[in-house]
Amino acid sequence: MHTDVKALFENLWQNYVEVTPSAKSVHKLLGSSQQDDIINDHIALRTFNIEKVGLEKLAAHFKALGYEECGEYHFEAKKLYAKHYEHADRTLPKVFISELLLDKCSDYLRETITALVAKIPESAVTADNFLYSGTHWQVDQATYEKLLAESEYAAWVAAWGYRANHFTVNVNDLDSFETLEQVNSALKAAGYLLNTSGGEIKGTPEVYLEQSSTLADLHPVQFSDVTATIPSCFYEFARRYPMSNGILYTGFVAASADKIFESTNAR
Repeated sequence: MHTDVKALFENLWQNYVEVTPSAKSVHKLLGSSQQDDIINDHIALRTFNIEKVGLEKLAAHFKALGYEECGEYHFEAKKLYAKHYEHADRTLPKVFISELLLDKCSDYLRETITALVAKIPESAVTADNFLYSGTHWQVDQATYEKLLAESEYAAWVAAWGYRANHFTVNVNDLDSFETLEQVNSALKAAGYLLNTSGGEIKGTPEVYLEQSSTLADLHPVQFSDVTATIPSCFYEFARRYPMSNGILYTGFVAASADKIFESTNAR
């Protein structure tokens, strides 16, 4: 596992922009002090509730660097469970990790995913690079499509493997924008497509968090039989509000996160 938290995030970022080239141009568009700074509000990772690669196995990489568990979330319709983690150093991004509950899925999906995970060597899961190691298997396009018909989430992990699903700009710290509406307007004017599920802005000041996101980049992936262009990763934008005690809210809102997941939906 990594011993340098900034090196971990640098590697996660480089791996992310390889399949999300729009992220660099979004930085340039926002013209902020964050342009060369990968420290954002939070990153998100996806996995399955198989013990070998479960949420806790991914979280261990961050806990070893001082992160602590801070909240849990349930997404019944998408059959997901998630937790988020924070570091005492508030300049470090929060980490949101979700897992697909395979016991709630079809026999086909469960057996397919279990077979893929079986291909991962045990030693790989604790290796420095596991969180940005991509896939440890190859699926054919038909398998991807069949998984997609049941669970976009399962299909995404089958295609892209272990990597940051998104990074998130901390809108509170932007120099040139004050509101999420302003950020969204600039993105749309530059030709970016936004996730409109649940509205362009998910959440309100009343729940202390507003979020929006681009739709995932369309990027080539190598299946075992063909190369196909499918949604990869996306960029999120979060504006946080102070709670009644004056402290900025650091958690997540399940109803909003539920819609953010749809940024990688096939289109």
